Amino acid sequence: MTHAEDGDAPVDDHLRQLLIEELHRARHGYGLAVEFAGEGSEFSPSCGDAVTVRVGPHGFSWEGNGCAVSMAAASALGATSVDDFRMLVDDYLASVAPGAPVVPGELEPFAGIGRFPLRARCATLAWRAARTALAAADA
Repeated sequence: MTHAEDGDAPVDDHLRQLLIEELHRARHGYGLAVEFAGEGSEFSPSCGDAVTVRVGPHGFSWEGNGCAVSMAAASALGATSVDDFRMLVDDYLASVAPGAPVVPGELEPFAGIGRFPLRARCATLAWRAARTALAAADA
């Protein structure tokens, strides 16, 4: 894979699509954990995508239904530790905007996806739900 962090060119659109499809199929963290400290849900009325995220002793778990972008972003969340989430969430949510700095690694394919406004909402749905879940867990 070509990642900007490796000093190579940023992910091109074809590779971006392949990486999103790969994350979508992987479904990291799929299936809501029974033991959890906080839960958050988000719904996009414009496209019908929905996701529920739980945070517990083993990290994030989720269930949802939606497009490949929203489910791939949820999968990327499921592969992210709670500590890494705390460090990355604001940068990731900002990175979907056109021209914003790239968050390298598994989140890189979502960089700039906001040039399609509906896709920006899809790419941030699970991460916004996770922020709510973490706030509930921390309360």
